[in-house]
Amino acid sequence: MKTYPKRRQLLPFYLLSYLLLLPLLSLGQQAKPKVFVMEVTSEIDPRTNRYTELALEEATEAGADHILLVLDTFGGALNDADEIRKRILEYPKPVYVFINKNAASAGALISLACDSIYMAPGANIGAATVVGANGEAAPGKYQSYMRSIMRSTAEANGRDPRLAEAMVEASVDSTLSAGQVLTLTTTEAIKFGFCEGVTTNVGGVLKKLNLQDAELINYELSAADSIISFFLNPFISGILLLIIIGGLYFELQTPGIGFPLMAAITAAVLYLVPYYLNGLAENWEILMFVVGIVLIMLELFVVPGFGITGISGIILTVLSLVLVMINNQFFDFTFVPSENLMKSLASVITGMIGAAIVIALTWHRLLNSRSMQHLVLKNTFHSREGYRSANTAEHLVGKTGVAHTRMAPSGRVMIDDILYDAQARDGFIEQGESVQVIDQSTFALRVKKV
Repeated sequence: MKTYPKRRQLLPFYLLSYLLLLPLLSLGQQAKPKVFVMEVTSEIDPRTNRYTELALEEATEAGADHILLVLDTFGGALNDADEIRKRILEYPKPVYVFINKNAASAGALISLACDSIYMAPGANIGAATVVGANGEAAPGKYQSYMRSIMRSTAEANGRDPRLAEAMVEASVDSTLSAGQVLTLTTTEAIKFGFCEGVTTNVGGVLKKLNLQDAELINYELSAADSIISFFLNPFISGILLLIIIGGLYFELQTPGIGFPLMAAITAAVLYLVPYYLNGLAENWEILMFVVGIVLIMLELFVVPGFGITGISGIILTVLSLVLVMINNQFFDFTFVPSENLMKSLASVITGMIGAAIVIALTWHRLLNSRSMQHLVLKNTFHSREGYRSANTAEHLVGKTGVAHTRMAPSGRVMIDDILYDAQARDGFIEQGESVQVIDQSTFALRVKKV
């Protein structure tokens, strides 16, 4: 009977000991390591660049212990490949690559940045010569830069820098395909220490890494990023261009902020934002587009006639729409594939032609539609029927005056010391020339040169 009170007194001690030992007991049941899998199976470009950036950010948030890149690409833009390379080298967790058939050019550079390389049977890695838009080798300074980053990347992960350099330019070493740019098969890559093993799938890579029981996280683009990728499609871009051009035209024909203008603004946002987020649209390209639109508006509403202002606006607008779609470095097209440039130009031209066709086919029908009839006054009130405008100028017909501004053909005239808006009947009238009123409308006088 004496022991019961002692046990009761020791109960808080037992409870405290259990709480202190609980974390130690949980350590004995270690959580499965997390392997984050991302796939690059297309051209290396700003979209791929952004994809890898988003993927590694997601891997960090998910607490991934290992990163596995599944790669199958023939290469792409050097600047984007270099950014991906740096991102992989600086990532704090191990990054492995599984080359599922091809890692050419920029793909080879990205592969060398990874901690371990695994290749599928029949895969290849190499052929990293820098080429320009015409498909021919770029000037020597670009090859020199590519050789240096291939060497440094190989050295960073303990691989032979001579082999990496030989993938850029032909080597004189007989062991490295003398006279030819080096491309290694899976067997050759294993032989020269560029590949840690051959396997057929991701499961095989995990098995070689002793991670077959790991938790697998397959990265997929979010809904928002998928929508952005959808709007990057050249066909969709062409439709958006059609809406931008057509909307502006219809809005100019129906003054006031209405549906056509809102449609044009929405299409412009959907056109520019995806390219901006993917690194294709630079700030100066968007500024060029805005300046072009402003110049066109000034030509239509402020500057009389159609001259240098309007032409400059059209050139800037079209040029900006073309440049937004391609990865040029401030008019440097050295690394822009010619087919990309042609696709961009074709999309813009197609959009403009399509807009012109739609305008030609729908404008008359739009004017006669029921909705437009509610907005437009159909009746004509003639002066011979007794109607008079509050600002009628019939009394000025036949009078003479002086062109107060240059008329090309619109401008202003001075009659009896009063300024009036006017339009020249034929050609241009210079400032200071004598004019005569030959007709009048609600908004302006019609004049001819005396």
